[in-house]
Amino acid sequence: MKNKIVTFLVFLIFGFAQAQQLNCVVTINTERLPNPNLQVYKTLQTALSEFINKTDWTGTALKQNERINCSMYITLATATSDQFSGTIQVQSSRLIYNSSYSSPVFNFNDKDFSFRYTEYENLLFNPTVYESNLVSVISYYCYMILGLDADTFQYGAGNSYFETAQNITNVAQQGGSRGWTQADGLQNRYFLINDILSPTYADLRQTMYGYHAGLDVMSQDLKSAKEKVKSSLLLIGKLNSVKPNAFLTRVFFDAKSDEIVSIFSGGPSIPVTDLSDVLNRVSPLNATKWAQVKF
Repeated sequence: MKNKIVTFLVFLIFGFAQAQQLNCVVTINTERLPNPNLQVYKTLQTALSEFINKTDWTGTALKQNERINCSMYITLATATSDQFSGTIQVQSSRLIYNSSYSSPVFNFNDKDFSFRYTEYENLLFNPTVYESNLVSVISYYCYMILGLDADTFQYGAGNSYFETAQNITNVAQQGGSRGWTQADGLQNRYFLINDILSPTYADLRQTMYGYHAGLDVMSQDLKSAKEKVKSSLLLIGKLNSVKPNAFLTRVFFDAKSDEIVSIFSGGPSIPVTDLSDVLNRVSPLNATKWAQVKF
């Protein structure tokens, strides 16, 4: 009987570990708080790390090196008893085939992050039940990371994850916290998920796939890979003619602008005049960066 129990526990632990999909570093910055209770924030940081990295978000077993590398950087601005507010910066990346290079996929700063937290409380995710704004926001971004990562491997592959994020949005609205509705601004969680699921932004999702498909063949043929990346970026010009200054376009370039400059500022030369024109038109805020695109 004892051997059976041990076998069951080993199976349970092994299966649980294999179910993890994210490799997330959580950081909580309390520098803006007067006299913070550091122990509470250490406990919260540990609790969030375990919640994100040990929850089975997809039901798909991944090896350690297949998990998505990401980070959540929480900067707290106010803290009163069990109520906190601040910002959360969410970033993710994915490895490029046949290389040790990680390409940035998502980089978003959410400025509407408020939540209640009592030290040592359990953090549990239920997609159909509102538990807390803390759980809702963190779970939402876990599914955004999963969806965007999937989209880089196959066009539309992130749909199931995005649909779960949208469901989290709908359920979380009952909590009354900011960031979940149209009334809370034009660049929040509500619009991020609704836009990415809208057919209007299909070209941007096609760009996500084509761009990374190009990066994945750079080790085979650098010039051809650059052409593929360029072709994918030109699609954003098509989107811009329908949705100029789109929120999702800004989100894309917040993650990709530095990498784009790096790709097209060296290596084998390809024509980039049309690419430079598109980049300057769709993302003028990055004009100083686009000036470095020369090849």
